[in-house]
Amino acid sequence: MPELPEVETTRRGIFPHVQGQNIAQVVVRESRLRWAVPADLNQQLEGRRITDVLRRGKYLILPCEREADVRFLIIHLGMSGNLRLVDKSIALKKHDHIDWVLDNGLILRYHDPRRFGAVLSTYDWQQHELITRLGVEPLSTDFDAAYLYQRAQNKRQAVKNFLMDSHQVVGVGNIYASESLFQAKIHPAQAAGTVSEAAYQRLVTAVVAVLQAAIEQGGTSLRDFRQSDGKPGYFKQSLQVYGRAGEPCLICKQSVEQIRLGQRGSYFCPQCQAMR
Repeated sequence: MPELPEVETTRRGIFPHVQGQNIAQVVVRESRLRWAVPADLNQQLEGRRITDVLRRGKYLILPCEREADVRFLIIHLGMSGNLRLVDKSIALKKHDHIDWVLDNGLILRYHDPRRFGAVLSTYDWQQHELITRLGVEPLSTDFDAAYLYQRAQNKRQAVKNFLMDSHQVVGVGNIYASESLFQAKIHPAQAAGTVSEAAYQRLVTAVVAVLQAAIEQGGTSLRDFRQSDGKPGYFKQSLQVYGRAGEPCLICKQSVEQIRLGQRGSYFCPQCQAMR
């Protein structure tokens, strides 16, 4: 699933090509996504100018302006979706569901094999029900040890699941949670409410470092993810524990182990991340 680094990479990739461009045409070939694409999406957006590309969690928000009227396009990439910028001459691929044809001759194309993504629009994206329930942004100043420590009080759930809960923190998916907990030397199954504030400070530092490194390397190339230019991300080459069960820890040489937490594979070093 595209997580925060992949979505941020997409945002940065499409921004210089769509910002300031008018939407000449909207073509919807498949409206049956996680939520139905508005039947009148073309009427809502055609003729509007894209003024920016924002991100909130794993959602991309594109303000689309017509005179004093601004409508916001909300896009979620789901499990396997991506946005590509293509020339009009590029042939359609299977699962290319939506095109936004721009005045500069490029097409912003939404591709989603599993159709778990979303393409919606609204006049007030900050009050949209999908946005209001999101937790803090991990790359913002609001994300600190005091916040995590306070939110974790009396919680018995595993700290990894707590970190991945979008109501607490947005965009820290399975890969990045595993890598961050390794760097912070915290066992992924430790109860969130028993983690000290000092340990949460290490975790905040690790999360920010891991996410920033992933963004710089274009995300993680696993399964379907591709950047906006079609290239894979390269953060996979830097993974220290994720997907390395049975291999030696890069720090202590102890074998990396895998357990199941919340129906997801969790990777950790039993020595570097001893249970507290």
